[in-house]
Amino acid sequence: QVQLVESGGGLVQPGGFLRLFCAASGFTFSSYYMGWFRQAPGKEREFVAAISWGGSVTYYADSVKGRFTISRDNAKNTVYLQMNNLKPDDTAVYYCAAAFSRLSRSDNEYDYWGQGTQVTVSS
Repeated sequence: QVQLVESGGGLVQPGGFLRLFCAASGFTFSSYYMGWFRQAPGKEREFVAAISWGGSVTYYADSVKGRFTISRDNAKNTVYLQMNNLKPDDTAVYYCAAAFSRLSRSDNEYDYWGQGTQVTVSS
């Protein structure tokens, strides 16, 4: 069955960094666009970053541009989110997702979702 399993979240101080991992199985990973989304308490889920099949095209939310980097390794069926210079506003549950149809910032374009990993930025 399809699985997306996120890991790498945790508690970090402002200005710190984390690297999130999303391990995929049960589908042809290299044929799917991959994205990261996040949801903070009391807020709607929002787009963070997305990457094309081969990794040559990436999209970012304005709030994370220049601080976060999305990448993927199709040989390992894994997508990554490197998060640098973290801010308290980055606190959220982070989800990875897979889309077959197109590279998108819209969550309704994504077919598969992981369970999420908590990221907390606090001193």
